[in-house]
Amino acid sequence: MWHTQRFMPGRLTCACLALAAIPSSLPQSKPAAVAPAAPFPSRETLTYSVEWRLIYAGDARLTLEPKASTGQQAWESKLHIESGGLVSKLYKLEDNYEIEMEDQFCTNSTSLNALERTKHRETKVVYDRTKGKANYVERDLLKNSITKTSEIDIPGCVTDIIGGLYKLRTLKLEPGQSGQLSLSDGKKSVSARVEAQQREQIKTKAGTFNTIRYEAYVFNGALFARKAELQIWLTDDARRLPVQIRARMGFPIGSITLELDKEEHL
Repeated sequence: MWHTQRFMPGRLTCACLALAAIPSSLPQSKPAAVAPAAPFPSRETLTYSVEWRLIYAGDARLTLEPKASTGQQAWESKLHIESGGLVSKLYKLEDNYEIEMEDQFCTNSTSLNALERTKHRETKVVYDRTKGKANYVERDLLKNSITKTSEIDIPGCVTDIIGGLYKLRTLKLEPGQSGQLSLSDGKKSVSARVEAQQREQIKTKAGTFNTIRYEAYVFNGALFARKAELQIWLTDDARRLPVQIRARMGFPIGSITLELDKEEHL
């Protein structure tokens, strides 16, 4: 991953855009712990630390759960982002994002409850695959008012930015290969290019991982207007774990990085 001038799917863009503040230094990485090799997709909880210019800025937790369904495989994912350290004094943030998906991670609906500084907003998007429409509604919960609505055309299978991260994990692109992802934030629908760039070894608190680095071209007027680069490091194994996600933006924000602290398959 996965409002173009703020942070979300804008603010939530793979959680990368959500935090930009200050504090303590990162703990050093340690040798990889032995973890069950659960192939993707499967039930998982991924916990990340968020850095801004190598400084701790908060935490993120991303879960994926299978759901009972009479038809094709259904999934529910939840993303919780919370500012930490001094950032809570400078930029208090607590976002909760929920996604309902089915059939190869096609998104059915998303819901964002965003508490950021003095603002409290709720954004819901319903993706109606039978009608080929996405309906977007944003509310100001403090004023109890609707601030924005829209309806757009969508293809038969489209994903939100977090669903796009799951979709990318299924593609298994090798370095030098590229693919396309149908993405939407409810206000815009695009076919975004993703590129497998090279193999790299990445160290995080969760351990040392052999990965493939990908770049998703979702910024610079594609899905989001902001000028930035989005890179994602997936493990080069059956788990396809996103162990690192980085958004490189210009001044004054700079780079924001999510690094995997822990993975659980319960």
